[in-house]
Amino acid sequence: MNANKQVTRVPVISPEGKPLMPTTPARARKWIKTGKAIGKRNQVGVFYVQLLREPSGTQTQEIVAGTDRGKAFTGLAFQSKLATIALFHACLPGFYKSKKTTKDRQSVTGKMAKRAELRRTRRGQRINRKMAFKLRNHREKRFNNRRQNKLPPSVKANREMELRILSQMAQIVPISEIRDEACGGNSKRNGFGISPVTVGQEWFRSKASSIALVKEVDSLDTGRYRNQLGLVKDKKDKSKQNPKTHANDAIALASTAFIQYKRFHTAKSHGHHWVGECRVTPSPFIVITRPKLFRRKLYQENYSKGGVLKRQGGTITPFGFRSGDYVQTSRKSEVIRGWVGGFTNSGKTKKISIYDHNWSRIGQFNPNKVKLIKRSSRLCVVS
Repeated sequence: MNANKQVTRVPVISPEGKPLMPTTPARARKWIKTGKAIGKRNQVGVFYVQLLREPSGTQTQEIVAGTDRGKAFTGLAFQSKLATIALFHACLPGFYKSKKTTKDRQSVTGKMAKRAELRRTRRGQRINRKMAFKLRNHREKRFNNRRQNKLPPSVKANREMELRILSQMAQIVPISEIRDEACGGNSKRNGFGISPVTVGQEWFRSKASSIALVKEVDSLDTGRYRNQLGLVKDKKDKSKQNPKTHANDAIALASTAFIQYKRFHTAKSHGHHWVGECRVTPSPFIVITRPKLFRRKLYQENYSKGGVLKRQGGTITPFGFRSGDYVQTSRKSEVIRGWVGGFTNSGKTKKISIYDHNWSRIGQFNPNKVKLIKRSSRLCVVS
């Protein structure tokens, strides 16, 4: 149900940091200009204002968060009855969508696979195969570590990224409910461990319940609510960073708190009709990724020319920057902003590599011409 007058909303917090109802951009500008409030931006890129004086009222209305979860991407929406507050497209770090047949080395699954491969190599090197099998250096297990009710690291990393967005938004928006789409399957009914995705979903809901009340929405109802709101879905390529892939579904999930498809029965007719109101308005659309950094390793796996093992991994550079820092530089009068992803420090060359939010290298630049904007928060945020 689209309103004729659609206005973007700006989150507001009190002087003590309590979330209040969002306001219009015009009123927020007026508050900042008159010294009644100051503008800020949180870690996930949402602009908000903090009042410097006590507000006239602290009553809030319902604001619902909707989460549309996918394998490699997740859409999140924050919706009230009369406006859309913010939309997010989260590129999950557990599994990167790639055309490669092997696992992406920069994803969590790829890193874990490589770690296991190197561990097997090291264990094989310390075994003396000339000795009898019973006398070899085989370490016995110290405890029964083969029966653990824990999440796979890739699934846990994905759910933690979604929780981080929700927790950051809960600090500036009074979230009343979180509407989460069912992924299919119930581990409580069918037995724990039926699916890592299902176990991850329940782990996510248990953690998210500390933020707000969590309610499950049937995935079969998402399309019906999306069509009623007049939203479009792109089913061909969900890797596209636009609201049509996941964010619109998240709006539909959040709207289930305000509109319902109910049955009616009168003396002359019967059927179903829509009850309630939910307005979709323009709002900030934010893409969030995670910098593809490697943990510090002593050496690379393979020898370089001359039998030298080069340093690999880590976040420290010799130029005062850290990997993941948001920086600014210029090239041919063009202003370039990106994230530090590596460096070159040899006798002839001293450069810093800058990447975009998709972690494609923009170029290498002189450290003296690079200016720090923001220290690393382990997130790449683009509005």
